[in-house]
Amino acid sequence: MESIRELFRICNGPSSSHTVGPKKAAEQFLARHRDAESFRVTLYGSLAATGKGHLTDAAILSVLEPVAPTEMIWKPETVLPFHPNGMLYEALKGGKVEEAWTIFSVGGGALANEHTKQRKPVDIYPLTTIEEILKWCQAEGKTFWEYVEDYEGHDIWEFLSTIWTTMCETIERGLNNEGVLPGGLKVRRKASTYMVKAKSFNDSLSSRSKLYAYALATSEENAAGGIVVTAPTCGSSGVVPAVLYNIAQSREIPTVRILRALATAGLFGNIAKTNASISGAEVGCQGEVGVACAMAAAAACQLFGGTPTQIEYAAEMALEHFLGLTCDPVCGLVQIPCIERNAVAAARALDANLYATLSDGNHMVNYDKVVKVMNETGLDMPSLYRETAEGGLAKNYTRHK
Repeated sequence: MESIRELFRICNGPSSSHTVGPKKAAEQFLARHRDAESFRVTLYGSLAATGKGHLTDAAILSVLEPVAPTEMIWKPETVLPFHPNGMLYEALKGGKVEEAWTIFSVGGGALANEHTKQRKPVDIYPLTTIEEILKWCQAEGKTFWEYVEDYEGHDIWEFLSTIWTTMCETIERGLNNEGVLPGGLKVRRKASTYMVKAKSFNDSLSSRSKLYAYALATSEENAAGGIVVTAPTCGSSGVVPAVLYNIAQSREIPTVRILRALATAGLFGNIAKTNASISGAEVGCQGEVGVACAMAAAAACQLFGGTPTQIEYAAEMALEHFLGLTCDPVCGLVQIPCIERNAVAAARALDANLYATLSDGNHMVNYDKVVKVMNETGLDMPSLYRETAEGGLAKNYTRHK
């Protein structure tokens, strides 16, 4: 299993699959063809279906267009077998194609194709299931964040400190920014008004309202193309920061403990990424917001003193109740229902934490089984409900002119 450094990435929104991955692919292709006279980029499947709303073309053109004229071709009806987010990059010189490169944006900003799949990733973790890691915890008398430290090395804390600082800065920007989000849906930012109203409520209601405000702040920044941290994706980037920020602010938790909770969150996200998928185009929103909720629940349970089995239970419960969640963005924008989903998932993460903490940690279905079911459910889900913006809310919502 790869490092959690590959899961937490600082980038611009609104979508790690649709902006970060394609931009990275464009940079890699350009490095091989700086003398090209022109470029041609064909987008396939889900990447083409929602690419304009997700600013995929803008991300690619920002790299290639300054060097040579670039033609964008959209083929949403063609889904390549490897992954729904397919791209074909072509470099042209003297009227001939010098290289044609097919690559896929597989979630969280990562790239892959048939050739990269054959190359073994740089694995630093020997165990790839939570069940195995739990046994390790029991044998060593340690918990999840210590497993991360043992295999990532002590410098993981410097990395996670940067991640946490970025998460906090995104929330603070989002709480102060107002206005209408780009894209044509005329969605107004709500984080600042939620925060103002939260301060007038009593303690319990105020805390929950602030949690919503924090999640909205990051999700709205993401929708506007601002800087966020993939956790595990851009579209689900509001959940983990909101939960950790809420606990840190209300409980005065030391930063060192927040970073340890972030390490645990990363571990649970990594398990889902390794054994299933965090790509909405591949398994629906259960792989994005569902996994984000599980990550946040695990982190919260650890901060509230949960045992390793209670932490695993919180994560399992959080993901289990998002099974089957579709990815149906209206107009292909990461706004409706994505922004609200982040806020609701943050609240559900705290509920899962409380439920698990009240228990003795024993339960019937473990996290690994839910991850497996999530993957099976996503693959069985019709493509209409996996980020193509052709079904669900996307189909049944009419934009008012």
